[in-house]
Amino acid sequence: MIQDEILRRRTFAIISHPDAGKTTLTEKLLYNGGVIHEAGEVKGKHGTKAATSDWMALEQQRGISITSSVMQFDYKGLRVNLLDTPGHKDFSEDTYRTLVAADSAVMLIDVAKGVEDRTKKLYEVCRYRNIPIFTFINKCDREGKAPLELIDEIETTLKMACWPVTWPVGLGGLFFGLYHRTRKIIYPYSGPHDDQDTTPIKVDDLMSPELDKRIRPEVIENLREEIALIDGTLGEFDHQAFLDGKLSPATFGSAKQDFGVDVFLDLFKDWAPGPAPRKTKSDVVVNPLDSDFTGFVFKMQANMDRRHRDRVAFIRICSGKFERGMKVQHMRLDREVRLAFSSQFVAQDRETVDEAYAGDIVGVNDTGNFQIGDTITTGKKILFEDIPKFPPELFARLSVTDAMKRTKLQKGVRQLSEEGAIQLFIDPYVGAQDPIIGVVGELQFEVLIYRLQDEYGLDVKLIKLPYKVARWPKDKNGKPTRELKGNLQIFNDAAENPVVLLEQEWDLNWAQKENPDIEFATSITMERYKL
Repeated sequence: MIQDEILRRRTFAIISHPDAGKTTLTEKLLYNGGVIHEAGEVKGKHGTKAATSDWMALEQQRGISITSSVMQFDYKGLRVNLLDTPGHKDFSEDTYRTLVAADSAVMLIDVAKGVEDRTKKLYEVCRYRNIPIFTFINKCDREGKAPLELIDEIETTLKMACWPVTWPVGLGGLFFGLYHRTRKIIYPYSGPHDDQDTTPIKVDDLMSPELDKRIRPEVIENLREEIALIDGTLGEFDHQAFLDGKLSPATFGSAKQDFGVDVFLDLFKDWAPGPAPRKTKSDVVVNPLDSDFTGFVFKMQANMDRRHRDRVAFIRICSGKFERGMKVQHMRLDREVRLAFSSQFVAQDRETVDEAYAGDIVGVNDTGNFQIGDTITTGKKILFEDIPKFPPELFARLSVTDAMKRTKLQKGVRQLSEEGAIQLFIDPYVGAQDPIIGVVGELQFEVLIYRLQDEYGLDVKLIKLPYKVARWPKDKNGKPTRELKGNLQIFNDAAENPVVLLEQEWDLNWAQKENPDIEFATSITMERYKL
């Protein structure tokens, strides 16, 4: 029974450039999965439902995803874990951490814009881990690039072969529907206000004169030419190449109009991989069907339920079975902890879960035991591979006008830094009263101020600092060191490791010249991801 449950798990993330329609696609997937009965618009305008995956108040106000969301639904016998991630570059850390917990990904592409910058970088993370990638080309009811041009752009830009499963019959104002190459069916598109017959058309032969009666001449002729070219060029679908991350099955549709989403879900059901084996730092491979329970923390979230000031550790289960209340070995703390008050989620809505299996994501209420990257196990002592961490590029000092609230500020900042939303630095001569904050992007400052006000009731002042570079000094043996020449100012990070903050790259080059035996690391894991 345990093996059957594990084998029906599917865990995937959606990656895209901002505004490609990722949150809208997430809503429609949940809608088709029967989790929600009304798909919300991304911006919850008056009289409309806000997007389920955007649960934070600021997300609903701004119409953007700020934090990754975890959602679970059943689809035709599968238990699907969907990880919705922020598309905005300022929240890239959260996205990359989430991809570490996924077994496959859906790359969402705007039909008019093609492969954009954020998509390229997110694809690189997937390629590093050889994650199988589906491609969903969105907004086909709008004018856009020719389908053949898009496929060529994906293959040329990302160096990944594409195998179209569906193909658009026209685009924009001439969009008639989708042709399914393997099913030999055309699915007509009704449009938001059209009364067109949407009964699927069985197509034994694209040259059938019946199609000329239903579809405009220029559209059907173009379809015949393109499909003849594709069928003559592409061979059979290579499922192993897909599993190796070298070939992407592509589908078209319109997430906003919920067209083509069900076709994609059927494709996902048939081809998506189950939980994959996981490597450890000692090169031991953990098989998901192993009897021992193992997992790692990939996300922390504070104040999902502000009434209880909770803090949730999101754990990706890598092998075995989870049971609420079970005792596990916490590898970093080197002691036993009990996993009580466990939940599974649809965004912020949660329900208590008593059992979960390899491939699932489970949230555990945390009292301060967990950090991002922690490994837990009931079997042999192992450590899963590190989760990437970005060096911050923008810095500011925080202060609060009411001196009586300094302790509350320190607590709030520390909790948000443990989420990975910001990085915390302490001047050893000043202490933690006025902490220094480091972020990757400007918008993170706005989110920080909003959350400190909204969740902690703090009116803070943010003073930007001139630093642009953060580096962690290590000696010949790879150990943190404070023994530096050149009168460099050394701060402490949240784990009390020494870190040097500099104003420009020139200062870094000078520091390296003054300290030739010292490595100024961006972080341990950044070197490997090369992002």
